[in-house]
Amino acid sequence: MGKFRLTRFSPNKLRLRSLKGFLSLFLVGLGLCVSLAACNSPSGGDPAASPNGDSASPAQGGTVNLTLVSYAVTRAAYEQIIPKFATKWNAEHNQEVVFDQSYAGSGSQARAVIDGLDADIVALALALDTKKIEQAELIQPGWEKEAPNNSIVHTSVAALITREGNPKGVNGWTDLTRDDIEVITANPKTSGGARWNFMVLWGAIAQTGGDDTKALEYTTSVYQNVPVLPKDAREATDVFFKQGQGDVLINYENEAILAEQKGEGLPFIVPTDVNISIDSPVAIVDANVDKHGTREVAEAFVEFLFTPEAQEEFAKVGFRPVDPTVGEKYANEYPKITKLFTVQELGGWDEVQAKFFDDNAIFDQIQAKVGA
Repeated sequence: MGKFRLTRFSPNKLRLRSLKGFLSLFLVGLGLCVSLAACNSPSGGDPAASPNGDSASPAQGGTVNLTLVSYAVTRAAYEQIIPKFATKWNAEHNQEVVFDQSYAGSGSQARAVIDGLDADIVALALALDTKKIEQAELIQPGWEKEAPNNSIVHTSVAALITREGNPKGVNGWTDLTRDDIEVITANPKTSGGARWNFMVLWGAIAQTGGDDTKALEYTTSVYQNVPVLPKDAREATDVFFKQGQGDVLINYENEAILAEQKGEGLPFIVPTDVNISIDSPVAIVDANVDKHGTREVAEAFVEFLFTPEAQEEFAKVGFRPVDPTVGEKYANEYPKITKLFTVQELGGWDEVQAKFFDDNAIFDQIQAKVGA
């Protein structure tokens, strides 16, 4: 199982939650037949379901626990959003919501959930990671349609981080093929973030009139300037900042903004001629919310993420909001992209994975040529 960092997370506590729920039912004499009926109810196993099968509100008072699993850079936003939701839920249901939170690399988080991390909600960096959890039969197919905006809760674009003063004069995608430029990016075979980086390079040509041959030529030229391929975005950042390698780091705009807010950033450029929409989805882990009896509160939290109140918190820390009103409010802080394309315009993640990142696909072919 991949390594992951936990915040307010106790495995024993999570295991005991379902055990306590069972013992509580046993002690009040509900018996196995009631448990079976609850499993078949629309509330997904919530003991608060009414006898006729209708979903009922949670019991008044008490505490309900939710586990949110997300990727590292979302933490600053969720630390503001979670208390707002908890206050709202308590006011409406007279029930305290306690969140267990886990933040780490998106791919590592997906593996951790598959291996047993008891997430009720996952908010990962790309749909491909969420689909892995779906393939493990923990999330039901069709999850994309269960929340607004096809479950994309916020977006970003690719940015080019340079050295102080931008001594190499990097201004956009074409500069990345220059002989005097070293580019730092992670390995897209092992990093979800690096897949976005690869696709923006490919799309810079393929989405502006070039064919696959020209896109392959350009992307290969960029990877000829990549001296190392760290396994994930965090290692790539360390290579650039701590080890001092490279002239340009391809990264998310939101990471660059957040680093700047913390006083840790370097100059960065957001290419506005063409860029990719880095779409981050949120999903309920069906198997776990049904097991925990937390579907109603989990669904309410997901819905809350799309409200202007929550969207503004994402916008404050560098994510592009999907709510139009909030987007207009923060429009001056996020450069408008002339040609903003999505993975769907490249065929969707299934096609992209097969075409570019499966064994012996285009990325492996590029690596074979670059390493020859």
